[in-house]
Amino acid sequence: MSNLLKIDPPQDFSSFVGTHFIYTYANGWKYEWYARNEKTCDYRIHHGLVGGRWVTNQPMTLVQFAPDVFKVDWHEPTGTCVSLSFDMDRRLLHGTIFFPQWIAGDGQHPEKTICYQNDFTEDMHRFRDEGPAYPYVIISEFAKITFMEQCGPDNDTVINAAPGQLPDGYTERSN
Repeated sequence: MSNLLKIDPPQDFSSFVGTHFIYTYANGWKYEWYARNEKTCDYRIHHGLVGGRWVTNQPMTLVQFAPDVFKVDWHEPTGTCVSLSFDMDRRLLHGTIFFPQWIAGDGQHPEKTICYQNDFTEDMHRFRDEGPAYPYVIISEFAKITFMEQCGPDNDTVINAAPGQLPDGYTERSN
């Protein structure tokens, strides 16, 4: 007889997939994130340690904790790991970013990641492998979701340009 418990809640991603968010962390860092589909996300970093960085089709895992409460996790070619929890009703997000030393520690080089990562994946792997990775710099912050819109899944027009190419006031939109 199995001692495994059935604890997985129902998984309905229909209210989350296709949603585009702009949010600001308590430390002032501003991000933009899009749930492209159940397996990938796109994002832009507007302010923060690696402001100017953007990525599309980042593989991720997605789970639903409760109605309109979702968690996504991914591991980047840089060695950075990210975990985001979205509470869509309260427009609240909690993010934990695990930066390797080469990005956020002593002798840091965050500028090496400020690009459209998809065009430089081999470079990101090389920088990651050159390290150092440990100890990771862990940044854990709450953020306020200031803008949220449904754009539909797999929409290539949502995040399709570098942060610096967007019109003035783009990240200041709110709803």
